Amino acid sequence: MNHTKKKPGTVPKTQVVFNAQAFLDSAGVERTIKQFQKGEVAYAQGVAAKNVMYLQKGGIKLSVFSAAGKEGVVAILEPGHFFGEGCLAGQTVRMATAVAIIPSTVLVIEKREMLKVLHEQHDLSDRFITFMLARNIRIEEDLVDQLFNSSEKRLARTLLLLARYGKEDQPHGVLHQISQETLAEMIGTTRSRVNFFMNKFRKLGFIKYNGGLQINTSLLSVVLHD
Repeated sequence: MNHTKKKPGTVPKTQVVFNAQAFLDSAGVERTIKQFQKGEVAYAQGVAAKNVMYLQKGGIKLSVFSAAGKEGVVAILEPGHFFGEGCLAGQTVRMATAVAIIPSTVLVIEKREMLKVLHEQHDLSDRFITFMLARNIRIEEDLVDQLFNSSEKRLARTLLLLARYGKEDQPHGVLHQISQETLAEMIGTTRSRVNFFMNKFRKLGFIKYNGGLQINTSLLSVVLHD
């Protein structure tokens, strides 16, 4: 893992889902840029929660582990997402483990700095609140999905969400660097079941492998089917 201190305003700006970069630059927030290679841990479950992270490039997997070591994937994050924000609400230790699924660039902002900029930059605080509310809604929807839908429907919904179905702010439809093991952990089933459904979706023309996993919007029919 490589990391260097950056002065405010020196971080290249990128197009992201929630672009907080300009606000962080203009506010003069001190932060550290860290580079994580695939499989490298950004932070681990149970360690002290002292900062907020902002994913600039790459992808991060958030997972929780049981006492027996069983893993459950909470979310797959993409550029423009904050994570580790629980420290702002008094969380003293990390409740999940954050791992890079591809080489990733992350901004690390100390808790006091993040609280300061949220207090002073109202535009940023408004967007941050909107982002967190959307995250909570997604978690609630995932819980309902786990409780009431079949593993086939859960897989179809997860693929559509990861491919950003219905989002207009950036291209969607092709997934890269997502394994069947990770998909199984996300929907609470086995890899063999995921493999079975993926083959079924491919034969039906819902997905295809072409320089990545390409998701056809017709996969929505699986989610809507009773």
